[in-house]
Amino acid sequence: MASHIETDAVEVNRGLLKELEDMGFSMARAAWALHHSGNSSLEEAVNWIIDHENDSQFEKMPLMEFNIEIESPNPYDDTTETSQARAKELMEQAHKLREEEDTKREREREKERIRAGKEMMETKRIAEENERRRKAEKDEEKKAREKIMVKVNEDKRKRRLGLPTETESASTSSTHVSPLNTKRVVMSPPSPASKAEEMRECLRSLRRNHKDEDPRITRKTFETLMTVVRNAANKPGEEKYRRIRLTNNLFHERVGRYSEGIEFLELCGFKRQDGSEFFSLPYRDVDINRLRDAAFQLNAAITNPFFGLLSTEAEDREQ
Repeated sequence: MASHIETDAVEVNRGLLKELEDMGFSMARAAWALHHSGNSSLEEAVNWIIDHENDSQFEKMPLMEFNIEIESPNPYDDTTETSQARAKELMEQAHKLREEEDTKREREREKERIRAGKEMMETKRIAEENERRRKAEKDEEKKAREKIMVKVNEDKRKRRLGLPTETESASTSSTHVSPLNTKRVVMSPPSPASKAEEMRECLRSLRRNHKDEDPRITRKTFETLMTVVRNAANKPGEEKYRRIRLTNNLFHERVGRYSEGIEFLELCGFKRQDGSEFFSLPYRDVDINRLRDAAFQLNAAITNPFFGLLSTEAEDREQ
């Protein structure tokens, strides 16, 4: 940059150069300003000087050439005082424009700082909420495990003492039959298992058949089924809450790859039409009571960490 300033000659407008000198600018800076602003106007030259007022390399006088082709009649016939007043006005205008630009940039930076601050606070809030949820789940799981162990140890103690356990007592009381009243009609055959029982057994089979997987995976399956059931029960009139695309990757990963998951939805009333990629619950088949039973069974599967891994009686006591 220094060699360029020392060796290159600059072409300037003689009239504009004189005006800039009358305004109080040094000849060196005035010459560089006219050269870099293309000798276009007095205002452009003043703006250039203000933009480079701290650049000391432009204090050195350049080699100048006065080219007659770029000369123009002097549009001003000002005295020195008038020129200096005009220079002051131009500089004030330039400074005002710069301050406005600086203020605008500062406002944008402040908006960005506020946005970044809000994002940071929201990220922190979500992290804290997730941590509280994980801690609560661990505490619930620990309490459930401790409760099971207390019952297991109590049954062991009773067996050592020759006392009946709760399970054995319940079994004995259930098998005790009072004398028949010969005047009463004979008992009817047992009724088939209810839908709620079928749903429960379906979920227990899912948990039991995949017990070697991470419990969080099957829990996510139960939670996804809960979402589907709740949406269908809360908004049965909206078709989108009664339709599931079987090719959806997320649904397949959480539910579709388990035969028990599909079976559970069928117990809720969902059907797949021939050739369709959707698993849907027809509006005419919506049974709110059945969906509520499904939600109840799913809640038991989600809240009990030993769901499907214990005997049915132990699960009943746990609930």
